[in-house]
Amino acid sequence: MKKKIWFNRWFSTAYHFIEAIKNNPDGIDFEIYGTHPNRNTVYLHVCDYAEVEPEVSGEDYISFCLEFCKKHGIDVFIPYQHALEISQAILRFQAIGTKVMVCEDFASMETISHKGKLYESFIENGLGNLVPEYRVVQNSAQFKEEYKRLRGLGKVVCIKPADGRGGEGFRIIRDAEDTIIDLFGHISHYISFNEAYKILSKQDRFEELMVMEYLSGYEYSIDCLSYDGQLLAAVPRKKEEGRIRQLEDIPELMEIAGKVNDIYQIPYVYNVQIKYNNGLPKLLEINPRMSGGLHISSLSGVNFAYLALKLMLTGDADIVKPNLQVKATHVEKSVLLSS
Repeated sequence: MKKKIWFNRWFSTAYHFIEAIKNNPDGIDFEIYGTHPNRNTVYLHVCDYAEVEPEVSGEDYISFCLEFCKKHGIDVFIPYQHALEISQAILRFQAIGTKVMVCEDFASMETISHKGKLYESFIENGLGNLVPEYRVVQNSAQFKEEYKRLRGLGKVVCIKPADGRGGEGFRIIRDAEDTIIDLFGHISHYISFNEAYKILSKQDRFEELMVMEYLSGYEYSIDCLSYDGQLLAAVPRKKEEGRIRQLEDIPELMEIAGKVNDIYQIPYVYNVQIKYNNGLPKLLEINPRMSGGLHISSLSGVNFAYLALKLMLTGDADIVKPNLQVKATHVEKSVLLSS
């Protein structure tokens, strides 16, 4: 009988993960289920079964997930949406016979999912040299104070929500006011200090915000495959101009991946984001899941999505040595939604 795999609300590149699982080298057939609030989300059209999921959160979302797993006999649930809450409820899924591809250690998940807590954890674990200058703030006075401190150190300053995902809420702060050129030009991540301060001052207290030094060097995503405490593969993926990506064998990034594995023991597949500043690697964040660019790292010969699933189901998988001499890009692809 085919194993039933469910992807809940993911980003569009889950399309590639599903294709990688379906086109696995072992020729194993899987039945792929997908849900999303938007019925036209592209990855639903490569699933064997698709359904619109409700726009709910908290216990209501957990109840929806449990009911979906029971109704369809899901063998493996691969969550993105509300993964933190799902990790906390892991025993409830195990009780109905559904494996969940998520870190079962909720305390670790909670730390990893909050950039401030993650940075504190890095410092506590002797990795303070990888932490950029930062402070978590919750009011405009704290924001102003930290901005001035970092500027006094000669740093360019940026902000990002402490629990934000991807590029959500990321802004680079500059001293100068916006100009007509900014209004008529391309949309950018820049905002003036005065404008940011004005917006933040409208609330006595806001959600935790990271005020930190802007890292101006190259950014790397290290996609990692692990099982039973062992790091089985690590592929550093460099973001070059535009959509160009370069896989590179960089010993210090491999070492960082190993240390992250030893400390946090994230199972199956995860991603460590590093950005350089003045030649030194600094941590951006850790994503305890498949990354948006994982399909590029899979060009190394390591089929991360399928191997993670195989490890979860069987506890065993043959891992090839990754080819780290790959340069790649991607183009838009038309996907027929209806005809």
